[in-house]
Amino acid sequence: MLQELRRYAERQQAVEIIYLKKDGDTSRRTIRVVHIDGNKGSLKAYCYMRKAYRVFVLENILAIAPVSGHFAG
Repeated sequence: MLQELRRYAERQQAVEIIYLKKDGDTSRRTIRVVHIDGNKGSLKAYCYMRKAYRVFVLENILAIAPVSGHFAG
């Protein structure tokens, strides 16, 4: 999954993720990966839902899928 995220980051392509939140609920987010920090096990991304940059824990990302037509401009 990490390689996929790196590939999408290089392309500046948006992806949809299923994310496990701290409270145990899941959330579906569309994000654009900005930076992956493998040492900390996290990534910084622009979240289209929140319209802000957010940090996501890599191990809490349950699934990813590309979003067609959603590129940084």
